Amino acid sequence: MSCWLPGCPALSICRGSAALPITCLERAEDLKTRLGILLHKPELGHKTGSSSKLQLNSRQRDSPREVLEWRESFDQLLKSKSGINAFHTFLKTEFSEENLDFWLACEDFKKTRSKTKLASKANRIFEEFVQSEAPREVNIDHETRELTRKNLSGATSTCFNEAQAKTRTLMEKDSYPRFLKSASYQDMTKQATSCSTSKRSHT
Repeated sequence: MSCWLPGCPALSICRGSAALPITCLERAEDLKTRLGILLHKPELGHKTGSSSKLQLNSRQRDSPREVLEWRESFDQLLKSKSGINAFHTFLKTEFSEENLDFWLACEDFKKTRSKTKLASKANRIFEEFVQSEAPREVNIDHETRELTRKNLSGATSTCFNEAQAKTRTLMEKDSYPRFLKSASYQDMTKQATSCSTSKRSHT
């Protein structure tokens, strides 16, 4: 029987899907919908080009596995674009999404090759996230803030390294554990685990 669920996120191969319990198929569709919404959220500070969208869509079939991998480590979460989106959505509920946005801005900044653009980007990031009373000020100590300010005088791709590292540590030690315990993530892991178990029992 041919598959009637194109892009099914719970099954890498959909043959024999009719043999799976309806509840699992419903959970798979629900999980796909949830991740689809997260993947297309526009509020993140980084830009997603058309090539990135194609890559994300092609990986939706692996999303249940990805969801379970997010709990393995903070690094694993940050490697996943859908994981970043899910974490960003959670941070918004705690009014601390500026930490992740700053980290993402720094990652994008490191890829800048033009010295002219490097300087202008550095100033823009500093004014938005780092300087005292910045519109989206991140929680870093005074010494790190002043060190970053001095780094701007000769902006290089590493001038935000210290501030970015401090912000990353804060998210990993503080926000990330709460994200893993959040109701939304727990619900997603239950669905992913349930469908993975059903898949193994019907192969």
